[in-house]
Amino acid sequence: TVWPCSGSRVRARPSAFHPPHTYPPHPTPHITMAAIASFVATPVIAARRATKSFAGARVAAVSNGSRVSMAASWRPGSDHPAHLDGSMPGDFGFDPLYLGTDSETLKWYREAELQNGRWAMAAVAGVLAQEIVNPDVFFYEAAVKADLPFPILGVVAAQFLMMHYVEIRRWRDFVKPGSVDKDPLFAGNAIPSHEVGYPGGIFDPFGFAKGDIEELKLKEIKNARLAMLAWVGFVVQAQATGMGPIACWKMHLANPSANTLVAKGLVTGTTVISPGCAIPPVTTFQGIQIPTPCLPLWP
Repeated sequence: TVWPCSGSRVRARPSAFHPPHTYPPHPTPHITMAAIASFVATPVIAARRATKSFAGARVAAVSNGSRVSMAASWRPGSDHPAHLDGSMPGDFGFDPLYLGTDSETLKWYREAELQNGRWAMAAVAGVLAQEIVNPDVFFYEAAVKADLPFPILGVVAAQFLMMHYVEIRRWRDFVKPGSVDKDPLFAGNAIPSHEVGYPGGIFDPFGFAKGDIEELKLKEIKNARLAMLAWVGFVVQAQATGMGPIACWKMHLANPSANTLVAKGLVTGTTVISPGCAIPPVTTFQGIQIPTPCLPLWP
């Protein structure tokens, strides 16, 4: 066989090239990566010149130019629901209850996930920092031991009014994007045009959004989900042991097999004996009794 390469005629050795292997039709709708690589090698879509030597001559290295992309999935091999098309950051096709089939509801769920995730990230960082700086203070009851110079009811009222104002404006921005970009009291304060949920401007003092914003969105939602799970773990640990997350972590490292949530409970036949609730059911702050029940995990 004679191959025309770079204007010269080069006789190829019989063993130099092997004909592409033809894969039989796959019995399932899924095609293996090896089969894809074999099939797409036949039609040359794009060629790229390269300088590779073969038998002393210069030949053209042919590049297919086509790409095979596979959407990341929360469970390998699972199909994404039709309403999860991968357009949202962190979309791995997880919606087993099909709660987001309505497109508008799905947008609101994403906004709620962002807000709860951001609060969780702040809470997790605060709990860890507090225990590192002052390990003698149990985060679960730290607030009620604070000595405030003013009544707690005044704090609650002020927080309610301020949070109500902020949340109403955030809701208005969701319903009508851009409608609250300007400060109603100080007209000079405004944020640039933005996507709902990512205001930027004064909320991005370090200018992170000037980089790869899509990558940052993915990182944020991943860390937000991790923080929400971590916060639930902090609460469960606190209720089961009466200790903070770092103290629980040290206790687990001291005896990994004995100090786990599963090991703390006993299973006898069909009966599960939980480790019990280690926190008081009611706490008192400035004369006000505040219920502090454990999660339904405990009897």
